[in-house]
Amino acid sequence: MSGYIFLDNLLFFAHHGVGEQETLSGNEFIVNLRLKVDITQAMHTDDVADTVSYADVYEAVKAEMAVPSRLLEHVCGRITDRLFRDFPLIEEIHLKLAKRNPPMGADIEAAGIELTLQRSL
Repeated sequence: MSGYIFLDNLLFFAHHGVGEQETLSGNEFIVNLRLKVDITQAMHTDDVADTVSYADVYEAVKAEMAVPSRLLEHVCGRITDRLFRDFPLIEEIHLKLAKRNPPMGADIEAAGIELTLQRSL
């Protein structure tokens, strides 16, 4: 039985962007994650070792968000690679990464990347 572990609206201040000013001054970013995980064992054992700890997932995402990148695609790639590497129970990752108020001359709340990846066999 698969279920989903989710982390909604994680807020980070980071220095991602193509423009020099973006990398110097930074911006706010919002991360949303939905992780497909086999939760069968944890339903019976009540043991966090039998599932994926969302607190540990948060720490992994926080570490990757602290590494500056020019492209959000690159940040997403690092986050998904790390989550698949660090958490073998994750079967699929749905990740949305948004930059708040991006400097593009538009009246816009956020812009970003959304992707879904399945673990390679």
